[in-house]
Amino acid sequence: MSKIKLVITDVDGTLVTTEKALRPSAVAAVRKLHDAGIGFTICSSRPPFGLTTMRDALQITLPFGGYNGGAIVEPDLTVIEQVCIPPDVARKAVDTFHANGVSTWVFVGNEWVILDRQGDHVDHEIHTIDVPPTVVDKYTDDHFRAVGKIVGASNDHPLIAKVEGIMKETLGHSAHAARSQAYYCDVIAPGIDKGRIVEVLGKRLGLAKDEIAVLGDMTNDLEMFAAAGFPIAMGNAPDHV
Repeated sequence: MSKIKLVITDVDGTLVTTEKALRPSAVAAVRKLHDAGIGFTICSSRPPFGLTTMRDALQITLPFGGYNGGAIVEPDLTVIEQVCIPPDVARKAVDTFHANGVSTWVFVGNEWVILDRQGDHVDHEIHTIDVPPTVVDKYTDDHFRAVGKIVGASNDHPLIAKVEGIMKETLGHSAHAARSQAYYCDVIAPGIDKGRIVEVLGKRLGLAKDEIAVLGDMTNDLEMFAAAGFPIAMGNAPDHV
């Protein structure tokens, strides 16, 4: 195979610990890539504004992806491309989560908007992205105008697995739904997935598919695996991944 010239990795469940911390060994490994002239970047279900701490710690100079590839940005957060969920589809996704007893988060612009401050994994997400949520009584039309991602969050892991299937069936080709963790189901714009960042950076850097390695652990990483030449599934990944 060709020499690897670019490494793209998922973040949660792959690059960081379960406590959302970067190990010194991970930072050192990325430094070795930089020293060897091998490109490195990340693509996550997190919003781009929730990845700046990771960007700084790993000295990322290439574009990186948020919202599972729905937003690809320069290191200074200048948007290269972003595709939003159509407003009517965003509302349908929220309604579907609620109908199945799953709390929702809506990411719009640089805001994380929620209905229930005491909901499952809210404190966890605050710790993860280091940004507090905006709590509202109800979602309005303004909240659905430029949605980058909707998350259904629940401690009931079988329910999230079930709702992932319901969401795929309900939304069809109008949005992309996949679990990013056992407790999260993410909905992003149609036709968008993590494979997009492989395509964008491959073209920008003039790299062939087999010169790109990717790492991930969840269903939402599968399209990234398919787009790259050397996919690596983490040991904690479910069997199907």
